[in-house]
Amino acid sequence: MTNPFESGQIKNYLLLYASVVVIMILFFIATTLFNNEPKKIEKRVFNTETTSSLQKNKKSAEPHAKTKFKLLDKAY
Repeated sequence: MTNPFESGQIKNYLLLYASVVVIMILFFIATTLFNNEPKKIEKRVFNTETTSSLQKNKKSAEPHAKTKFKLLDKAY
């Protein structure tokens, strides 16, 4: 493997490093320019009160409600 300092390839490595640094600086500038202040988000408040009709439905629900299907009397 040849030494990049002796073969004159070092300028390619320096250009690559400089281009990466320039790209990083450009991205930093772009994010600071286009970064808008976050909008204030209003806290949502949900209605936690249950209505009386829902409470009545819970009490009147039968544990053995009629189903659409009928089971066989005898298991085979």
